[in-house]
Amino acid sequence: MGSSWTGVLKEMFLIPNNAYRLYLALSVQLLSQWSGAGSITLYAVDLFALLGITGTNESLLASGVFGVVKFVAALVCALFLVDVIGRKRALLLGIALQAISVIYIASFLTAVPKLGIEDDYELPPAEAAASRGAIAMIFISGFGWALGWNSMQYLLTAELFPLRIRALSTSLAMTLHFANQYGNSRAVPVLLLPTSLGGITPKGTFWFFSAVTVLGGVWVWFFVPETAGRSLESMNRLFELPWHQIGRHGNDDADRLDVALNEKESDAFGGNAEHVDEAGEKRPSGETRV
Repeated sequence: MGSSWTGVLKEMFLIPNNAYRLYLALSVQLLSQWSGAGSITLYAVDLFALLGITGTNESLLASGVFGVVKFVAALVCALFLVDVIGRKRALLLGIALQAISVIYIASFLTAVPKLGIEDDYELPPAEAAASRGAIAMIFISGFGWALGWNSMQYLLTAELFPLRIRALSTSLAMTLHFANQYGNSRAVPVLLLPTSLGGITPKGTFWFFSAVTVLGGVWVWFFVPETAGRSLESMNRLFELPWHQIGRHGNDDADRLDVALNEKESDAFGGNAEHVDEAGEKRPSGETRV
């Protein structure tokens, strides 16, 4: 391909397994930003008011607590959970929590359409309990975001690409990340408006977030392979299958190729080649770790 920038572009878009990696990185940015978590953080004061928290001070306090919860959850998930349970499992679990939360909030806003629109509307006891549940779901969605999209949109982008195309591919993915973040921040205030003013109402906005979140979970299940614990060489073998099989069967195929390569190296070196076991310890070929 050569060392010019055009050669790098050819590698990115014309080699199928590289193009698939780029597709994964760009799709992660698109689905994560439009799942609504960033909007909930940015417009938390207004959204808490929509869910029944009255008074500016109370909304600001709830928003501050929500920010602290997301910050702590992001640290805990990034430092302790993501590597333990695996990239894909963490992403699916986080998306599931986020989907349950936004669907509940959308259902609540559908059932109580007057809340946040009529200033003098007082919640009956049953609806007040549902309101507290919706507020709790905001915090649960923050934890789901921290475990899922918030961690994975950066980790997957950093891990997927071979060295020759990593800089340009990562730059392209992060450009899309911030472009969608900007677009989302500008679009949500309009989406929250009544239909008569060109919006889709608060309930419509959260149903939109729900649809994107569920779509993201289905997409991850079928198209995203597990990338945790793989070297650069093993990562390349993760994308050897046809594109429609990588998400579901890429890991098994990569493991099979790794074993075959290890056996070939063992034969080439007369059985004395060193292997790295699952615990990261080197051992001679043929030696079983107990």
